[in-house]
Amino acid sequence: MFADRARIIIKSGKGGDGHVSFRREKYVPDGGPDGGDGGKGGDVIFVVDEGLNTLTDYRHRRKFAAQPGEEGGKKNCHGKNGEDLILKVPEGTVIKDAESGKVIADMSGDNKRCVILKGGRGGLGNQHFATSTMQAPKYAQPGQEAIEIEVLLELKVIADVGLVGFPNVGKSTFLSRVTNAQPKIANYHFTTLQPNLGVVDMEDGYGFVIADIPGLIEGASEGVGLGHEFLRHIERTKVMVHIVDAAGTEGRDPIADIKAINKELEAYNPELLKKPQVIAANKMDAVYGDENEIITKLKAEFEKDGIKVFPISAVSGQGLKELLYQIKELLSKCPKEITVYEPEFDPALKFFKDEPYTIERADDGAFVVEGPKIDKMLGYTNIDSEKGFLFFQKFMREQGILKELEKMGITDGDTVRMYGNEFDYYK
Repeated sequence: MFADRARIIIKSGKGGDGHVSFRREKYVPDGGPDGGDGGKGGDVIFVVDEGLNTLTDYRHRRKFAAQPGEEGGKKNCHGKNGEDLILKVPEGTVIKDAESGKVIADMSGDNKRCVILKGGRGGLGNQHFATSTMQAPKYAQPGQEAIEIEVLLELKVIADVGLVGFPNVGKSTFLSRVTNAQPKIANYHFTTLQPNLGVVDMEDGYGFVIADIPGLIEGASEGVGLGHEFLRHIERTKVMVHIVDAAGTEGRDPIADIKAINKELEAYNPELLKKPQVIAANKMDAVYGDENEIITKLKAEFEKDGIKVFPISAVSGQGLKELLYQIKELLSKCPKEITVYEPEFDPALKFFKDEPYTIERADDGAFVVEGPKIDKMLGYTNIDSEKGFLFFQKFMREQGILKELEKMGITDGDTVRMYGNEFDYYK
């Protein structure tokens, strides 16, 4: 079975604890603290592997964890950092928070590598806590805790064109005829249990990718049959090709079929009906002449709405050239970029909701924000990246910190200082 969905638990590495120790040398009777810092925990990183096209690797294993950082040692020895966990997925995989359903990352387009969970920061050794009044601290900082969440992986195939139609109308035959794909072809329903991809090479060097979306049935948007599992693959396509049986060999009504499929698409996601559509009236090799009653009715019903009907035969090749050039023309009017889902959720936000924080004014006028939740969030978020910084801003806003700063009179250009990080405030 094609694996295009998986539910797994991922866990970052815990930060190593700081160490408590003191110098013990022959001629240094009262050596100071020399406990080393703990190592950083490993990150959980998702990477696109061009050689993968399913999520099969995640069907039989549920839990994945990065290595924890090691504890610091004597003589200021820093603990070893935990190894990152690299999880390989096919391009087009969307990573969602299983609880809320919100998008964490979309492994598509330029997003080939994404740190989903940052490992915990290593704790400081006791050498950092020596003061003039406390010269032999017996305290070291523990490492930050690991983050563990359940995520939903969904593979949404990336293709320019999606073939839709009821079972056994000839989609697989059509794909094998116009592309380099070799799908299974047989005279029974649901031959296709996974989206088959093929590349169409036009004469002028132009090419595009077609996905044969498995047969849909009424009720697919509600999870009936296999339809719900495959509807997600249509979301990224730019043009949809309805393939219908123009010879009536299945005893179906092509007009009713197209309307039924469009109804399912609308129920799943109304935006899908805004995509350009074209109708391929297949099996003309079984029809006497170039047109019959079915073709006439299809044209009367849909061409008034700008949806062209092309009589074709995937077996003999009749009409395929004209259809492909129409698809090419429709694609030329579509945006070049693929659909990439924007992140909606940062896993680190789950863990820092109800811890206190303080805001004070430093002597140099900077606003100093401190507290366990701020320290943790900075440790778990990559604020050097644009997306990480945006999530950090969202965290500040949701926690009421920005509103508190405004109450204290912060203005554009003022400095905000947080645990060694400085930011310029702009509303």
